[in-house]
Amino acid sequence: RGFCPTCGSNLFWDGPGTHVSIPAGTLDGPSGLTTKGHIYCADKGDYYDLPAGAAQTDADDPDLTTMVR
Repeated sequence: RGFCPTCGSNLFWDGPGTHVSIPAGTLDGPSGLTTKGHIYCADKGDYYDLPAGAAQTDADDPDLTTMVR
């Protein structure tokens, strides 16, 4: 995992394989990213409202994520 030396925020993580994961919230400026869907919806706090229109699943979904194991 890589962390910000100033605030300690998680900036990326690298596991086995060819992908590095970068949280979209760490990017400054426009990224062009869009939401494909929401995973682990069964565990979300009751104070979160998920927007309609994107896929939702109660657990992990390989169609919505790229997981490096």
